[in-house]
Amino acid sequence: MAYTPALSLKYSSILRRIAWARNEPMTRTIQIVIDEYSKSVEQEQICKLCRDKTKCDHCVFNNKKNKHQKQQ
Repeated sequence: MAYTPALSLKYSSILRRIAWARNEPMTRTIQIVIDEYSKSVEQEQICKLCRDKTKCDHCVFNNKKNKHQKQQ
């Protein structure tokens, strides 16, 4: 299992309410929130500042991978 950061009471409460509104478990809701946010960030900046270049082939922020997928 990957490292899971602890949420503060404030953000746990926010996530819980979003989950209730979606009628989804919190674990699924956090995945949805991250997926949606990742669509709006600048991919080039993420790649430039990334500290783990070993996962580029599978990374959602990999511009070359994303361009290749769009062409298929």
